[in-house]
Amino acid sequence: MTTAIILVACLALLSIAFEEVIHINKAKTTLFFGCFSWLFLFIAHHGEAEQINTALNENLLDIASLWLFLVATMTFVAYLNGRGLISTIVSKVMPGKLSLKGLTILIALLGVLLSMLCDNITATLVLIGIIQSFKLTTAERVRLCVLAVFAINSGGVVLITGDVTTLMIFSSGYLSIEQLLGLIIPAFAGVFTLMLLMLMYQSRTIEAEHESGEVYRIDIFISVLFFTTIVSTMILSVMFAIPPVLTFLSGLSVMFMTGAYVNKYRYEVHLLEYVREIQFDTLMFFLGILLIVGALKEVGVLIWVTEFYLLLSPEISSFIMGVLSSLLDNVPLTAALLKAQPELTSNQWLGLAYGVGVGGSMLVIGSAAGIVAMSRVKELSFFQYARYLPHLFVAYAAGYLVTIYSL
Repeated sequence: MTTAIILVACLALLSIAFEEVIHINKAKTTLFFGCFSWLFLFIAHHGEAEQINTALNENLLDIASLWLFLVATMTFVAYLNGRGLISTIVSKVMPGKLSLKGLTILIALLGVLLSMLCDNITATLVLIGIIQSFKLTTAERVRLCVLAVFAINSGGVVLITGDVTTLMIFSSGYLSIEQLLGLIIPAFAGVFTLMLLMLMYQSRTIEAEHESGEVYRIDIFISVLFFTTIVSTMILSVMFAIPPVLTFLSGLSVMFMTGAYVNKYRYEVHLLEYVREIQFDTLMFFLGILLIVGALKEVGVLIWVTEFYLLLSPEISSFIMGVLSSLLDNVPLTAALLKAQPELTSNQWLGLAYGVGVGGSMLVIGSAAGIVAMSRVKELSFFQYARYLPHLFVAYAAGYLVTIYSL
């Protein structure tokens, strides 16, 4: 049974990689294989249906939290895009013409800083909006998206509000906030390394495709509401352990209430219509991927990984765990490692936090930022992203080495 589930997971990975060959959307194939893996579990354990059902419900609960969080975030961004807010801000902040090297540096810096201040998904949606606002070739757009994904994942490990795995290690009492802030040096080291590799490509002057539009008071209010929701998510999560999904749904409800007020007293604005602008392919892709990971967890694959971790020295094991997180969801992977309670020094815990937080960047399916970027940018396929695997590996190794030997 374990072999069969692993085989199904491999088929799902191949369906993503060869999407352009089989001409079937990756959201459809991953959802199919995700559902099939759990159907197989129920059939194989027909005498333990209650146990498997409990595991499925736990998996679906985790998925539902992520789904609702994505719905809330993407609705805000859909409104900002639909009303031209993001393009207007970009047009006012950025010049009409910019060198490709200048944009590369800007994306690297914004990726780290944004993901430190807000969640990785929101940061990805904003950066993708900026990248798409410039006239770029396919190769240039893919290259900037790869840099954006790596920078976002790198910045996310610095604060407990940026990456779930960092929060898990912090909550277990192994690292303090002050120690985690030290990861900003490895984060910038890795991103700077990748940025230099990207700057080796030929540069040129590029023009922006955006146009400034008229901004209304309701647009400004909802923009402020979006920013306030992001800040509130961080504060409430730290102070009261309120799940980010609840805070974002609360912000979304205020957005809808605002629409109801404006419709009654001012002019007609149907804010609920922007829910339809969400790319549900992204949500289906997440659903399929997380169902597959849940099935792998159920058959004990993550336990094997934990046992493997304890066989090697922590410096080597944490590096390898980062590489594995590009194939396995880093949240259950980190949970399994924390359950094993390895005896690590502070630097080794920082190495593990950096590894599982940034290592997933090496494949486009290895992080939420990568999955969102692939779903939003049609040119960014599995193989297009994988072309930069050597660059990403070097950048990841550079950041990891700084974490282990310099902090």
